Amino acid sequence: MNTQANPSAPVIVEPLEVHRIDAAALAAWLTPSLPEAAEGLRVQQFQGGMSNPTYLLTTAAGKRYVLRKKPPGKILPKAHAVDREFRIMQALTDTPVPTPRMVAYCDDTTVIGAEFFVMEFVDGRIIPPPSMTPVPREERPALAHSLVDTLAQLHAVDWRAVGLEGFGRPENYLARQTSRWAGQYEASKEALPADFDYSQMDWLRDWLMDHSQVQDESAIVHGDYRLGNTIIHPDRPEVIAILDWELCTIGHPIADLAYLCLHYRLPADLPGVVNLEEAGLPSEQAMLERYCQRTGRAGIPEWPVFLAFACFRSAAIIQGVAARAAQGNVSSASVDPVGEGARARRVAETGAAIARAYQ
Repeated sequence: MNTQANPSAPVIVEPLEVHRIDAAALAAWLTPSLPEAAEGLRVQQFQGGMSNPTYLLTTAAGKRYVLRKKPPGKILPKAHAVDREFRIMQALTDTPVPTPRMVAYCDDTTVIGAEFFVMEFVDGRIIPPPSMTPVPREERPALAHSLVDTLAQLHAVDWRAVGLEGFGRPENYLARQTSRWAGQYEASKEALPADFDYSQMDWLRDWLMDHSQVQDESAIVHGDYRLGNTIIHPDRPEVIAILDWELCTIGHPIADLAYLCLHYRLPADLPGVVNLEEAGLPSEQAMLERYCQRTGRAGIPEWPVFLAFACFRSAAIIQGVAARAAQGNVSSASVDPVGEGARARRVAETGAAIARAYQ
């Protein structure tokens, strides 16, 4: 794949020093599942991710695969769950939800130094900006619709029937998730400057705990569903694979929808934030209406609660990135912990404003 000719192709580099792995040990372990890995396996790294380091594996015959592993160094409890990623994508293999085919999972950390799994490479476009800048303007509404429709397909899967009993606790999802992410961002503080202001994050956490008793629903929840975590068809405005499932669980489906729509609410002063409607995408209301049509809903009365939660979780995730950057073990080489910390606080402020308007 020519990354110079195709700006939407993933950026591939030689593995960063902190993320280098033993290619020979990997090839030896992988050969029983993938005989073509026995000789000449080349290992390169996808650049730009902030969580689980991801690698391109190329066999001597030119066949490509992808490896995902836990990052090095100290990580937060229950974070970077590559085992869950492997299990959920394997469970979705025979459903309408587009995912790469799984090859193998390894929990033996002596092989390359961390748990990992290998899956088939899906050739397509990676479009990070929510504004869909690399996509022709006339195709952006169709791609937005494909995002919503694919999410509706995911939420329609009978998670018990595909073997995911015990994968998550569906009851009291918002309260449990708020507590979980509060714990994650508290743990991140150790690596960050002592003068960071967490007041809005703390206020939003308390507000969510007081407003989290929404009507329970259960579905497979991706947890980080957005354009940048999908692969888009090389030529058509169509989602052909969903990636980055480490936050997946069984929970309330509207949490996914709110996270997908979060960029409609983020302030314009944040880097990379643009007005999505001015960029040619459907409005937030149109996205909600399409999702409701696809899932048979009459409406989403507690939408602001889910938006506020999306802000809280996003801020906690960003703060985790800032903490790992301060410790030197993010997957990208150009992450500023102070800048990421400031972005986390700004997103928390946005969530608090949504919550106050709802009260």
